[in-house]
Amino acid sequence: MPAFKTLDDLDDGQRVLVRLDLNSPVEDGEVQDNRRFDRHAETVRELADRDFAVVLMAHQGRPGRDTFVSLEQHADILADHVGHPVQFVPDTFGDRAISAINDLDGGEILLLENTRMCDEELPEEEPTVKAETEFVRALAPEFDAYVNDAYSAAHRSHASLVGFPFALPAYAGRVMETEYEANTAIAEREFDGNVTMVVGGTKATDVIDVMTALGDRVDDFLLGGIAGELFLRAADVPVGRDLEGMDLFDEQWEENRETIEHLLDEYQTQIHLALDLAFEDEDGERDEIEVGDIEEKDRAFLDVGSNTVSEYAAFVENSEAVFVKGALGLFEDERFADGTVGVLEAIAETDCFSVVGGGDTSRAIEMYGLSEDDFDHVSIAGGAYIRALTGERLVGVEVLQDGN
Repeated sequence: MPAFKTLDDLDDGQRVLVRLDLNSPVEDGEVQDNRRFDRHAETVRELADRDFAVVLMAHQGRPGRDTFVSLEQHADILADHVGHPVQFVPDTFGDRAISAINDLDGGEILLLENTRMCDEELPEEEPTVKAETEFVRALAPEFDAYVNDAYSAAHRSHASLVGFPFALPAYAGRVMETEYEANTAIAEREFDGNVTMVVGGTKATDVIDVMTALGDRVDDFLLGGIAGELFLRAADVPVGRDLEGMDLFDEQWEENRETIEHLLDEYQTQIHLALDLAFEDEDGERDEIEVGDIEEKDRAFLDVGSNTVSEYAAFVENSEAVFVKGALGLFEDERFADGTVGVLEAIAETDCFSVVGGGDTSRAIEMYGLSEDDFDHVSIAGGAYIRALTGERLVGVEVLQDGN
């Protein structure tokens, strides 16, 4: 169990400052609803129902990007998920914010403005430096406790994430608690049977780091996506190359070739590569080709093929634990969702401990009508999930643990 305090340790009816991660897609200036709102709503609703005066902090985008917008829309979206009104103040730690905080009664909820609109928020600095910022020093005296629920941002040493545990009693929210426990399970739990990891996505370095860190804890790695194609290239299959207009493969190959070849040699009995690949034919339909029949890459491969799905599903069905990091294909296009969805369906139907994460991969569960209840945990974290798998530092978790 993590050595941090949770909401179970927090006395009711106090004024609490709560850090969420509501960072969302923005289309034409409109913030899009997503599962982060629903997940964090559990923590916010519990605090409001326990008569806390609840003040929320969150970030959205980065300065200079189209996604860098106010949190005013987030307040309305969150209110729908929480089932309570969520007030909003376009200020973070100035006079308007302090006034709104002081006016808040037990059971009420207030969302402050985008933390990244504060100059002191973003620079990556040591937590002790962040604790001395005006941002932290101005807000902390207004509260009885600090709650960090933003596990997906826990790898960032930003003021709102790491500064307040030095000034206030600090606790983990429900998302922080459940994400930490599930995502560290591969390192901390003992499994009697086979442990399988499905690894794909677009970044070879993520796959390499996970395999390097977990090679002695995982029995079978099932590869797909762009990363899987690069491993096929290392196995002398003529794929994993950029076609005209592509910039997905060649640069990553040059940067990671030696490591990929070493991993294939080191873990040759544990690494399983695609048997066939899917592509778009001349009629715009899905077609497949056996890996052994590929003579040159003359088209984009967008998914693993049906034989691969069957083989990977068999590995899953014989596993005690399955962890997913990254998609096996372009699942956003239903023609090329067979790999990702097929393996997820096999996991859902198998009585195993399962964690699904890695940025957008978990979206496939909702997109294709699967139930989150069929998985032990569906992570909303991206970078923090990778760091948890590879044992890297999660500074936002460390400061919660150090305060207890």
